[in-house]
Amino acid sequence: MTGLTLDIAQSAADIPEADWQRCAGENNPTVSHKFFVALEESGSATARTGWKPQHLVARTADGRIAGILPAYLKSHSNGEYVFDHSWADAFERAGGDYYPKLQTCVPFTPVPGPRLLLPNSEAEPQAGPLLLAAAASTVENSGLSSAHATFISPEQVKLFEEAGWLIRTDQQFHWQNRGYGSFQDFLDQMASRKRKAIRKERAEAVSADIDIRCLSGDDLRPEHWDAMWRFYQDTGARKWGRPYLTRDAFDRLAQTMADQTLLVLAFREGEPIAGALNLIGQDTLYGRYWGATEHHPFLHFEVCYYQAVEWAIEHGLARVEAGAQGEHKLARGYEPTPTYSAHWISHPALRRAVADFLDRERRAVAEGITYLGQFTPYRRGPLGGGGDHD
Repeated sequence: MTGLTLDIAQSAADIPEADWQRCAGENNPTVSHKFFVALEESGSATARTGWKPQHLVARTADGRIAGILPAYLKSHSNGEYVFDHSWADAFERAGGDYYPKLQTCVPFTPVPGPRLLLPNSEAEPQAGPLLLAAAASTVENSGLSSAHATFISPEQVKLFEEAGWLIRTDQQFHWQNRGYGSFQDFLDQMASRKRKAIRKERAEAVSADIDIRCLSGDDLRPEHWDAMWRFYQDTGARKWGRPYLTRDAFDRLAQTMADQTLLVLAFREGEPIAGALNLIGQDTLYGRYWGATEHHPFLHFEVCYYQAVEWAIEHGLARVEAGAQGEHKLARGYEPTPTYSAHWISHPALRRAVADFLDRERRAVAEGITYLGQFTPYRRGPLGGGGDHD
């Protein structure tokens, strides 16, 4: 680790965008400088909301950034989608203070991706281990209970594991493009009754003279963002009591990331009544927010899932990731896919208890993925022999 030094950036904006992007790459918009800045400068992810930025930065002797570990001091566990509330409860009932903790993630965004932002260059191979050691040292030296890195890309799991972090697995439902030339090609891989069910759902979703539009870039107008904000407010109020993102966050996405945003909006009599916000990566469409002011049968599936698949096929993307949870996605062609997080636990007894829990949980998750793989709608299950047959 010779030759590298560490410092802490109190906001993503303190790190030059060019340096951040050189480390993050251009594949995944959720780890982009623009996205982090939008979340932080809009007041969504700040110390006031329990997200105090503490981004760890590794530098070479000449000051060049060799790697970034985006991190936050958290005073709660909300907005993470990998749930450790039971760990916090157990530790605090035993007399410990679980919060604050150090959290490495993209706030409010359950999208797998790199959590260690490292340039493709092999010039500083020690940057990753140094950043992980620094996170662990921060926990120890600051009297924190733990550090957590959630929704790690599979390629980085080994780095965390080698650094002594405990690995946790969970699952999401992702759609995989197997070279489809059209949505019909996708349907043709399904058992006949599944094809019929999807066709019926799509027809019923728009049966009330509903018009679906996919909008991105310059096609996005202020009124479209206004509508999406209303939809997000409705869903956020019902799910969390208070939406995580501020209106300013939406305005900043409109100003800086319109070309990487896909809004799927449903209109009835010319008025938007439902919508989904997606972020566009180089090979993946990331489904993020959904909401509606009118409720019509199957409209959620059409706007969030079928339109996303159709758009991904038309634009040659490899997959659609539709966010956390939702076994209902299985019947729509989305397959169970493992996700990963890593956890550095300071207190020996808590670490032992969590390690034992994670060992049992990993086995249960693996069994669950295998079981659910039997129920894919395809004629021959893509996960290996499952699925329905004609």
